[in-house]
Amino acid sequence: MTRPGTSFAPPPPTAAWQHVGARTGFEVVYFEVLGGGYRAEGCTTAVEDGLTWIVGYRIDLDAGWATRAAHLTSHSTAGRRETRVESDGAGRWHVDGEPAPVLDGCLDLDLEASALTNAFPVHRLPLPEGELTQAPAAFVRAPGLQLERLEQTYTRTPEPGTYAYTAPAFGTACALRYDLHGLVIDYPGLARRA
Repeated sequence: MTRPGTSFAPPPPTAAWQHVGARTGFEVVYFEVLGGGYRAEGCTTAVEDGLTWIVGYRIDLDAGWATRAAHLTSHSTAGRRETRVESDGAGRWHVDGEPAPVLDGCLDLDLEASALTNAFPVHRLPLPEGELTQAPAAFVRAPGLQLERLEQTYTRTPEPGTYAYTAPAFGTACALRYDLHGLVIDYPGLARRA
């Protein structure tokens, strides 16, 4: 189930990443076809700055890979948290049932400790080589599940399966490599496919 103009194969049944650099840990996700789109259900665990945490997620994507809903859970020494996020697919968001206008215009959910969520924009935006696009995201902090707006860009490079990525708020500028399913293989300093 690929959209016209994309060259990605449908997602595999499962994928996993090892955290590297910023934290140690692991992420595992399972995919299923869901009403013309996909559901990604997984968990990311980490040890970061001496603290341990787990973030679980169930993210529903429409056929164009825009985030439509998510149920997020977190567990750390600070306690357990849970958040529900909904989007109309056109850039309007609700967090735990309340409007979140700061996220207006975002089409993607981006989990701080997830390599999976960097797949969403490249699936939605079949970019010609060299073209840069803005892809602001509803960014979820780990482990507290606070949501904020994250400005970011993606540029398709001449190297197959590679996009230049920037997130100025974090001083991030790197090349993300993707597999034939459009899932990150290597996110320098953060994650590598296992």
